[in-house]
Amino acid sequence: MASQWRAAFQSNRHFVAGALVAAASVPAVTLLSDDIVHPPAFPWRHRGYFSSYDHAALRRGFQVYQEVCASCHSLERIRWRELVGVTHTKDEVTNLCKEVDVLDGPNDEGEMFERPAKLFDKLPKPYPNDEAGAAANGGALPPDLSLMVKARHEGHDYIMSLLTGYMEPPAGKVMMEGLYYNPYFPGGGIAMPPPLQDEGVEYEDGTIATVAQQARDIAQFLNWTAEPEMEERKKNAGLNMLVLMFLVIGSGYMKRLKWSPHKTRKIAYVKGM
Repeated sequence: MASQWRAAFQSNRHFVAGALVAAASVPAVTLLSDDIVHPPAFPWRHRGYFSSYDHAALRRGFQVYQEVCASCHSLERIRWRELVGVTHTKDEVTNLCKEVDVLDGPNDEGEMFERPAKLFDKLPKPYPNDEAGAAANGGALPPDLSLMVKARHEGHDYIMSLLTGYMEPPAGKVMMEGLYYNPYFPGGGIAMPPPLQDEGVEYEDGTIATVAQQARDIAQFLNWTAEPEMEERKKNAGLNMLVLMFLVIGSGYMKRLKWSPHKTRKIAYVKGM
């Protein structure tokens, strides 16, 4: 049988070699045909099994969102109260709320009215409706950023790369009017102009606001908006694993305690007299 297989392989070795080369070239062809550059993997503190968010970075990221991103993008799934204990104290969030007016009503006379925002209100939208947002941006509606990290593969790396990846288009790349070249965006053409500039914001803690620093902070903040429960989930997972460990040890002990007499006993059969 072995000799038959050897003879068959030798007679078809050219075919087998060609098949192996074709199979090896498929991933390369697939990658070369992609219309985007895949973002590199950046080191993130919160990615560890027992790691938490960098809350100083979350506070800076919220500042970047407020001063840069909030003019076009919304955070519809985040309420003011969720920032308490994460990026700001309760008093600080309450003061931020007072700077924003929200539409409420109707009142006793059936009319809508404006009032200062409260902790249970959602963060304000930049536009009253989607049509107004699209009209103000040349027909392209800026997406909501609440779940952007989950909406993209390795979203935190994608956001970091996208915000720092603006560059001049390569030779031969024709850009439509109103689009900016960014290799990390599908197709390479994005309608959003470069939003970050060096020293574009002035951080309260004195951190130097380079483009990379701002991009890293907003990426971590948007990771928190997508997974605000992450820290609590990891704490619960640790407690559950600790309880499970004791249950496994107790189960093993009880198994040996109950079954060891049965497994070590010897049964002897004596023929009848």
